Amino acid sequence: MGKHILIPVDGSEQAHGACAFVAEDYPDADVTLLHVINPAEAGYSVQAGLPTFSEEWYERQKERAEEIFEEVEPDLEDGDGTVNRETEIGKPTNTIVEFAEANDVDQIVMGSHGRSGVSRILLGSVAETVIRRSPAPVTVVR
Repeated sequence: MGKHILIPVDGSEQAHGACAFVAEDYPDADVTLLHVINPAEAGYSVQAGLPTFSEEWYERQKERAEEIFEEVEPDLEDGDGTVNRETEIGKPTNTIVEFAEANDVDQIVMGSHGRSGVSRILLGSVAETVIRRSPAPVTVVR
């Protein structure tokens, strides 16, 4: 059985870098691309409370997830393993770790946004939290 690598993707250049890293260093691995839809991003405006707004917002996020998969998959096309797509809903850090636990992931490879100082303190670090909680080794690509 080959190696199973999880790559969380968000449409950033760092996510592309993580895919390129996996393609180069683990060309035979089976890869799962994971996009997490964070409901906190819907906001707390008056519109957010309307049922049609939340449904429309969620549908747009699912469409965006598919666009992200289409953008990053070519970075992996030279590999011999399979590439699967998964979209989950939740807080990204928790969802990534829970997905890895539930799906026998051997390694997580993810991009880092490289924040430092006050912005890192205020925004947190998804990569750092995943590293601390992950059941599998984590490689962070900058």
